[in-house]
Amino acid sequence: MSESVEFFATTPKGMEEPLAAELRSLGAADVKAVKAGASFSGSLRTAYKACLWSRLASRILMPLKTFKAPNPQDLYDGVRSIRWSDYFDSKNTMAVDFSSSASVISHTQFGAQKVKDAVVDGFRARSGDRPSVDLRNPDIRINVYVNRDVATVSLDVSGESLHRRGYREEAARAPLKENLAAAILILADWMSLSKKGASFIDPMCGSGTLAIEAALIATNTAPGTFRSNYSFLHWKQHDRLLWADLISEAKDLRVRDTKKVSKIMASDVDAGAIRTTLINLNKAGLGELVTTERKDFKDIVQIESQTDDPRGIVVVNPPYGQRIGEIESLKNLYRTIGDVFKQRFKGWEGYVFTGNLELSKQIGLRSSRKTVLFNGAIECRLLKFLLY
Repeated sequence: MSESVEFFATTPKGMEEPLAAELRSLGAADVKAVKAGASFSGSLRTAYKACLWSRLASRILMPLKTFKAPNPQDLYDGVRSIRWSDYFDSKNTMAVDFSSSASVISHTQFGAQKVKDAVVDGFRARSGDRPSVDLRNPDIRINVYVNRDVATVSLDVSGESLHRRGYREEAARAPLKENLAAAILILADWMSLSKKGASFIDPMCGSGTLAIEAALIATNTAPGTFRSNYSFLHWKQHDRLLWADLISEAKDLRVRDTKKVSKIMASDVDAGAIRTTLINLNKAGLGELVTTERKDFKDIVQIESQTDDPRGIVVVNPPYGQRIGEIESLKNLYRTIGDVFKQRFKGWEGYVFTGNLELSKQIGLRSSRKTVLFNGAIECRLLKFLLY
């Protein structure tokens, strides 16, 4: 598949424009940011690179067909018309991800069942065999989205969501998804600052996701190198030599000299969070690059940079106070964030990622920028503070 084809990368709301910029940097053409993703075109190499290098995408999809599906029979007929045996074998396992919006077919399980039936019946008619369904770990994922009774059927290039890098063995309470953490860092200009030797601190590290993603960026590590399984590995069109070359290239591009990597620190008042962070850091092979310490937020201070430039960034993801009675107890924490920023981090840039705008007012500092991002269904703000 050397010719250029259309693809679509999905991402959480608020991350579309950074994703589009990232795809362009990876060589994608005709990139266009749309709601919850970005469309682009390219070769199989482009799709492989997106799976391997994208820090922001959730999935890479390859649309196969778009058609009207105002009723279950039209959905079935449209899916059945695709020659699925051109893409994978009946010996492969499969699963269907189905979603719809403003359409007659609104029940996702029913829609997925109709799609599965159409695929299976198509195989049976041609060969007498059929692929089995595996909802947990399928070889092939088929994605169907019906919007206003128009269905788009795609092959999922990536398979399991790309935010699941493969390094997180344990998670603290309410961890950030890896691609959301990467978006926070990219919006904080960490891609550029880390190349200049600036320092990074996450003083409420939880599972360590922000610090790990910061280290992956600082070492130019492709986030997809930790995964062993992608849907495209099971495609008939899969190019093993191309994928092996891209993996080899990614390993060569990784910065391994610790003296050339920005100093990164992860701390938390909770000893359990530090243990979890260490486990995840070691799984990612970054245990020697990130300093961890059990420390109360009010006691954090600047760390030295790798260069004469003393600048750095501190990123805080405090609790949002989702439960009744938590708001009052968290007001002091948010006030402390502002006090520590002012007193200890002059010359740095401070960032607070929160889903509670009322609590953020307790910080007592004027933000220079507010960016809307979504942590699951929670509308959040990434607040930037220039600390003089």
